[in-house]
Amino acid sequence: MSISALRAVVLISGRGSNLQSLIDAVRDGRLALDIRAVISNVPGAAGLRRAEAAGIESLALDHREFSLREDFDSALARRVDERRAELVLLAGFMRILGPAFVSRYDGRLMNIHPSLLPAFPGLDTHRRALEAGVAVHGATVHFVTPRLDGGPIIVQAAVEVRPGDTPEALAARVLVEEHRIYPLAVKWFTEGRLSIRDGRVFRDGRPVR
Repeated sequence: MSISALRAVVLISGRGSNLQSLIDAVRDGRLALDIRAVISNVPGAAGLRRAEAAGIESLALDHREFSLREDFDSALARRVDERRAELVLLAGFMRILGPAFVSRYDGRLMNIHPSLLPAFPGLDTHRRALEAGVAVHGATVHFVTPRLDGGPIIVQAAVEVRPGDTPEALAARVLVEEHRIYPLAVKWFTEGRLSIRDGRVFRDGRPVR
C-alpha cells in the first residue's frame, strides 16, 4: 500500500459486490485507496467476509441495538473517525444516515445507487424502471446529502432496457456498470480531481453534467 493512498472506510449491509470492486481496484494498482475498515449494520453480512479475505478490518454495528437513529449514527461516526478516514463510501449500505452524520463528512461521503438519478431514488429501482416503461436505466455515483439519493452526481452509466427484461436480468447488467464506475469515481476523488460548487460536481474544473 502506497503511503500516499487515501484513507477510507466502506459501509455495507449485504453481499458487498461493490466493496469487492473497490478491493480489486486497489489490489490491481488502479486505485490508491487504503481501506481502513469495512463496517456493516447487519452482523453476518457476506461483505464482511470479503473484507476479511482481503485482510481488511471488518466490524459489525447492529443498528437494532440502538433505540435512537442519532445514537447509531454517533457510534458509527466514532468508528469512522477512529480510523482517520478521509473518505466514507457507501456500498450497498441500506440505512438512512441522519443530517448530523452527513454534514460531518460533507464532500467526502459517496454512494452508488442503481438508477439514473434523479429517476427512481430509494428501493426497488429495477422493478420500478420496468413498470415505468423506460428505455434506459443505469447507475449513479453521487455525493451524499441529507436528501435521499439527491446529492450532486459524480458519474452515471446507462444500460439499455431490453424487451422481456426481468428486474433480476436488468439488475445484473446494471451491476456490471456499478462495478466499473464506482472505483472510477473514487479514483477521481483520490487524485483531487473532484470539487463541488453550488451543488454541482466539477471534474478537472468542468461540470460533469
